[in-house]
Amino acid sequence: MIVRGGTVVTPEGERQADVRVEGGAIAEVAPGLDEEPVEIDAAGLWVFPGAVDAHVHFNDPGRADWEGGASGSRALAAGGGTCFVDMPLNAHPPTCDAGAFRAKVAALGASSVADFALWGGLVPGNLDRLGELAAAGVVGFKAFMSPSGIDDFEAADRETLRAGMARAAELGLPVAVHAESPARLLPAAGTGWLDWARSRPVEAELAAIEEALALAGETGCSVHVVHVSSARGVELVTAARARGVDATCETCPHYLLLCEDDLEGLGPLGKCAPPIRTAAERDALWDELRAGRIDFVASDHSPAPPSMKQGDDA
Repeated sequence: MIVRGGTVVTPEGERQADVRVEGGAIAEVAPGLDEEPVEIDAAGLWVFPGAVDAHVHFNDPGRADWEGGASGSRALAAGGGTCFVDMPLNAHPPTCDAGAFRAKVAALGASSVADFALWGGLVPGNLDRLGELAAAGVVGFKAFMSPSGIDDFEAADRETLRAGMARAAELGLPVAVHAESPARLLPAAGTGWLDWARSRPVEAELAAIEEALALAGETGCSVHVVHVSSARGVELVTAARARGVDATCETCPHYLLLCEDDLEGLGPLGKCAPPIRTAAERDALWDELRAGRIDFVASDHSPAPPSMKQGDDA
């Protein structure tokens, strides 16, 4: 197949060229390529590499009314995505054993227009299921270090996380952590969005990242810190890597493009955990990204019914 006549975006810049695809892979990029039986006219269009979103919640099966693989994968494709990696919670049942894994593969296989892979869950009580999840094909295990907000996906306490990391190391798979320390979360002073943001301070994130990195170093597990909202969190991961810990991290567009000032107008629509930070935190996070110390940017796309994002109570 040839994608003909588009403006191709490459690491060296943009240029008018054709793209030849053979066996599912890009074989050649050059102007005026010989004809192929299948051609796509891309004149006037941009041609980018496909994006992989390594952190989404499509809620299929069980909560597809929040948003399932059908609409979620189409939104991904419309934005230039070709593959997503779905998190184990929000679906019901969560992907914490091989049976739930097969149910999610069946649901997404029937609905998704994009390729996908799955994270497995690491929760209290499923340590003996990590092996079957690995055999089924998960890319790694996801643990929450604070309450997830989903009743059937419990937070992993320190001992569960240590034991899970040790088992994951044996299986050769990473553990991804939602890093907020419950002990550092504060009671909200009110019901507004700023009350919510201030109840989950940066210090709660930093304490949890430090704990996860220490456990990863102790167990030899590869650890991935999801949706880091603070440059100081990235600095902790960078320092751990320098000590020999197998550690990576991601951030998200909302932490790079928004700050607390923007939430004045968004209200509950801007509620997320960790919360949107100050403009200074946002700018420092950009510095870490430009320096190459953040491994990738993922959406953390996590839809909810409109009723959960309406009203003044954040």
